[in-house]
Amino acid sequence: MIAIIDYKAGNLTSVVKAVRFLGAQNVVVTQSPQDLLQAGKILLPGVGHFRSTELLHTLGLTAAIRQAIAAGIPFLGICVGLQWLYQGSTEAPETPGLGCFAGRCQRFPATLDGQRIKSPHVGWNSLESIRPGSRLLSGIPSGSYVYYTHSWRAPLSTDTAAQTLYAGAFTAAVERDNVMGVQFHPEKSAEVGLQVLRNFLAL
Repeated sequence: MIAIIDYKAGNLTSVVKAVRFLGAQNVVVTQSPQDLLQAGKILLPGVGHFRSTELLHTLGLTAAIRQAIAAGIPFLGICVGLQWLYQGSTEAPETPGLGCFAGRCQRFPATLDGQRIKSPHVGWNSLESIRPGSRLLSGIPSGSYVYYTHSWRAPLSTDTAAQTLYAGAFTAAVERDNVMGVQFHPEKSAEVGLQVLRNFLAL
């Protein structure tokens, strides 16, 4: 079973369509902790404010996600779903993230080197410095373009699988063992995005 978490902040319809297009048969959109513990793969989409992730705790999903990750179930966070994997975000300082990865997500600066920075960062941008051996980004060459829409960004770290340059470098994809996240929207990123989802489903 492929469990796609519904916490009222995800681009659920597009993600479900993309996963089914790739041949996944048993796709369940859920708010059930039990579903997550029985799933073969878990996806956490997200669009909007970081505070929306508080519903994960309210529904008992945070504890179930921790259990599932500890059991080795592959987990993929998308957009806000990636940001939630960090310790938190300045968008909602009082709302904790899952804390799988160190650091906090920060808003793009208003200016850089005297130049005004447009935020949100919307549109196509390239994946750079793809880490050799990344399972999530297997078969995707550096320089491939993906689609973004976000105002907050995750820091670079040793777990960064690829970065994107916009007002400096930020984590485009993060990966450690079975825990993965992408800041871009694979469901809107044409063949490159489908390859990311294809790689995840093949884990």
